[in-house]
Amino acid sequence: MPPPRIPDASKSSSSGASAERARLAEPKQGPIHHWRKWGPYVCERSWGSVREDYSPYGTAWDYFSHDQARSKAYRWGEDGIAAICDRYQVMVFSPAFWNGRDPILKERMFGLSCPEGNHGEDVKEYWFYLDNTPTHSYMRMLYKYPQGEYPYSRLVEENRRRSGRQPEFELLDTGVFDENRYFDIFIEYAKAGPEDICIRIEAFNRGPEAAELHLLPHLWFRNTWGWGETPLSEPTIAPGPSSAGAVSLRADDTTAPELRNLQFPYRLGRYHLSAPEGGRFLFTDNETNAPRVYGEGAYSRKPHVKDAFHRHIIQGEKTLKDPPG
Repeated sequence: MPPPRIPDASKSSSSGASAERARLAEPKQGPIHHWRKWGPYVCERSWGSVREDYSPYGTAWDYFSHDQARSKAYRWGEDGIAAICDRYQVMVFSPAFWNGRDPILKERMFGLSCPEGNHGEDVKEYWFYLDNTPTHSYMRMLYKYPQGEYPYSRLVEENRRRSGRQPEFELLDTGVFDENRYFDIFIEYAKAGPEDICIRIEAFNRGPEAAELHLLPHLWFRNTWGWGETPLSEPTIAPGPSSAGAVSLRADDTTAPELRNLQFPYRLGRYHLSAPEGGRFLFTDNETNAPRVYGEGAYSRKPHVKDAFHRHIIQGEKTLKDPPG
């Protein structure tokens, strides 16, 4: 695979550097510096982490697998590819992708857990952080997405077969990048203001033929409401106002309790995510698909669960909820 080919971008200028210095020098208003309220505070992969370990014998790597990650609501931290969120990760934006061949949507980086890799934990993806300012007023990342089916099982099986004295079996070794059959996907964020963020996602086909690619921007609230004996009220995401050539989503957490265990009140309020018209909004709830994660006899509190997008887009199942009013 050749090195990353990066399209032309505006070079840093003295005026740009001066603007960033001015942003850094702005006085802090409240508990959070307003230019740093939104940033890349999201893991590329959070499954298999001890933060989500509720196993009876402390076997964190076995308790929460990558296979469960698309179906199980996270409690302590979300993940995503080139994702951004607010300082306390109440709301998250992240692009997801599908090449028309993978058995699941590409929502997070895949890797081997500690027992699976012949050299321990190891992520089997290729991505590059290209730019970021101290206030996150500009952020840019490149992700390389294969056009062929991602070899999830082969990576696990071959690395398990190898001993610790042998080299790791890498994604390039599978041949999925042969003939440059992959997409370079550039994700950029630029802040017009502390809470006015412009997003650009560009995909470049590096292969010799036309190839299928679906772009699926995701916007969601971390599940902070469903962990007690009595579920709390929830934030909402619903269709927002439209205009000539544009549509929007309206996200609002004023219907949900504020985060607990902070020394100050913290609430996002109402936000809008705008996009060019022509796309289709899909809705589900950020809830665990209990029968899939815990077994067929388990009870799901809600019928619309976290993995509904995978099942609807790839399997064609009718799993989505109606757009909230």
